[in-house]
Amino acid sequence: MPHHIGQKRTHKAEGESYKRKQAPRSLNRGKGNRVVQEGQGLYAKSGALERRFDVTLVAELAQKEKQIQQNYRPVIGVHKWFARRPGALFRGLLLAEFAGEAKLRDHYFKAHNLAGRTILDPFMGGGTPLFEANRIGMNVIGCDVNPMAYWIVRQELGSLNRIAFRNAAEAVIRDLETAIGSLYRTKCTVCGSRDAIVKYFLWVKRQRCAKCKIQFDLSPGPLVAENERHPAYVFHCPHCNHLTEELRRPTGDIVCRHCRKGFTLQGTARQNHYTCPSCGHTGQYPHELAKEGPPHHRLFAIEYHCPHCKPRHTGRFFKTPEPADLARVTKAAKRLKAEEPIIPNDPVSKGAETKRLLRWGYHRFRDLFSERQLLGLGLIAERIRKVEDQTVREALATVFSDTLRYQNMLCRYDTMALKCQDIFSFHGFPVGLIQCENNLLGISGIGGGGFRHFVEKYDRAKAYCEEPFETGFSASGRKHIIPIPGERILATLVDCFPSLSQERAAWLKAGSVEDFQLPDGHLDGVFTDPPYYDNVQYSELMDFCYAWLRLILRADVPEFQAPNTRTDRELTGNKTLGRGLEFFTQGLSRVFSLAAHALKPGAPFVFTYHHNDIEAYAPVCVALLDAGLLCTAVLPAPAEMGASLHINGTGSSTVDSVIVSRRGLSEVPNILMSRGALEHALSEDGADLAKANLRVRRGDLTCLALGLVMASANRQLMPTWDAAHPVPEKLARVGTLLTSIAGKVGLETVIERVYAETLKLGRRESQLPLFTDILPPRYEDVRRRRDGR
Repeated sequence: MPHHIGQKRTHKAEGESYKRKQAPRSLNRGKGNRVVQEGQGLYAKSGALERRFDVTLVAELAQKEKQIQQNYRPVIGVHKWFARRPGALFRGLLLAEFAGEAKLRDHYFKAHNLAGRTILDPFMGGGTPLFEANRIGMNVIGCDVNPMAYWIVRQELGSLNRIAFRNAAEAVIRDLETAIGSLYRTKCTVCGSRDAIVKYFLWVKRQRCAKCKIQFDLSPGPLVAENERHPAYVFHCPHCNHLTEELRRPTGDIVCRHCRKGFTLQGTARQNHYTCPSCGHTGQYPHELAKEGPPHHRLFAIEYHCPHCKPRHTGRFFKTPEPADLARVTKAAKRLKAEEPIIPNDPVSKGAETKRLLRWGYHRFRDLFSERQLLGLGLIAERIRKVEDQTVREALATVFSDTLRYQNMLCRYDTMALKCQDIFSFHGFPVGLIQCENNLLGISGIGGGGFRHFVEKYDRAKAYCEEPFETGFSASGRKHIIPIPGERILATLVDCFPSLSQERAAWLKAGSVEDFQLPDGHLDGVFTDPPYYDNVQYSELMDFCYAWLRLILRADVPEFQAPNTRTDRELTGNKTLGRGLEFFTQGLSRVFSLAAHALKPGAPFVFTYHHNDIEAYAPVCVALLDAGLLCTAVLPAPAEMGASLHINGTGSSTVDSVIVSRRGLSEVPNILMSRGALEHALSEDGADLAKANLRVRRGDLTCLALGLVMASANRQLMPTWDAAHPVPEKLARVGTLLTSIAGKVGLETVIERVYAETLKLGRRESQLPLFTDILPPRYEDVRRRRDGR
């Protein structure tokens, strides 16, 4: 449930513990909503959100959404952004605050028009709070120092003639199929057809032995494909370079069916060391490899699709490259040199995320692509620049930018799922030894990651904007789409503060909130997902797309004039760039203060936070205090999937602390936290999340506990806080109090005890309203007739 840290107390020394006296509560356990009775301290006086937010409802919706987020919120398919928070969370927050006194679960699935209100997101990133607010009729203001974030949100909220978009996209695809389609053909080994279409080219990095100077494959092992989605295991023979298949996983050496020689599952490379197969020398990579520049690769396997054989064929089509396949590689290289299409030549700047690229010898972004990819991408970029309709041209440019994630030589091949993996699947620049070159245009209805697949994804995103929906469930657990007629995602882009007469206006900037000059006391709320201190360096990753996108946009879009997305105003801890805790704190405080002063008295300032290090909560606490914002609630909400590739097995939290704060409240109690209060709050959080069948982890409880500790520190320090003091002094004061509170309440002991309790909570019946309880009768009648009932 939402946690309001205790009730009004008499003043005590900072950090002193107390025994919490429970306030009378009116519990409505059946609906998963807990309400504090009127008159019980600051919590009841603060706001609607604190009273009406339904943790269990939002948690169940949010964790289902995070499983396949593009199916629940297709609008995010406009373009990749990192760590998007669930749309269900921000819809729930907005409706709880602004949509009247009804319980959230009673109107979450109904249409709303909350025109006349304006909210701000000063760290808009992928834009989730903004498009959820726009969807229910609000005006929105958003900014981000990263021009890619600005562009993505603008594309999400902007209008688009989808028919013109699809027609233009088909024209581009036809032209490119004529120009480069032959480079993605191969001969079928089953029927002999020369019209088989390549899905993936698999390449292995090459290493020159430091001792004997012979070049060899830097291979992690011979496995190409497992037998999950193919009838047999596929291996690459290191002796004859042919592919060979085995029905069962070998327990010993593998005997090649072509050369009859045996080989093991061990490759030539392991843990950054290689063993030369010629002389046995052991050396390191990539250190020796990088001296020669970008890595060399050898094409060693192809997965293709044969439309003639597929109806009668079981499994996938794999083959060893033939001379004709290698000739196509040479042909692409010659055409690239002769035709010279537009290609970025931007350098890879040194950074926390890019240092791995530089270590491997990738010094320019063009180094991350094969010559065939550079040729095709350059031709697509040139063709898109010729599209006359500006809105359609910009949409296609965005599609092109997003396609890059699957069209580069850092993509890996998933040997179990048998598909190409996104370069950003680990929120970084992973450099593997086996690279997957995807079919650039893609095969219609087959596979993914091609340009035509991203055209379809973009069109699906804009279709959702026209007719947003939610997802409900029948009594049997079957998923159903619930249309929400009357809502839409579409904004009128403006360049000043929206007036009360405007509806769904959007004022967006590629910059800081400082660039807005917001009038004091006009905002109805701030809803945001701010940067976390030592989080992923998104600008370093987004430079990968920006380098290409600016080739198309820079002539018409001022925000794409800069050579990259880096800026001194980016609020992240970055040791490579010398940005420490003080830099982060100062920037966060400045943004919080400017945004808070633009709020109407008592309006909510709501943000998600996600960290398991107590040090990272000090900047947040300082920023809140500098802005005069008092924490009124801490809400638990799912943020990530435990199975996400970048956090799977790390013990990281999959839950956010959602911090609710307000400015200008009449009473500011000095409230301290006891061990009992913390344990009670965490136990309630764990129980509410368990009702949503969310598996609560230690990391989740740690994140929530630290949010509660930070809120307590905020309450205690507010009466005597002086924002004019130096940042180091403020950080020291907050850090000392946070550590003191954590020690006095026995933070680790409480977390372990609550974690043990949550393990005992079994799977519960879904708390979501049933599909048939949500739909209007007329729609349900149509569905029954359609289903023959």
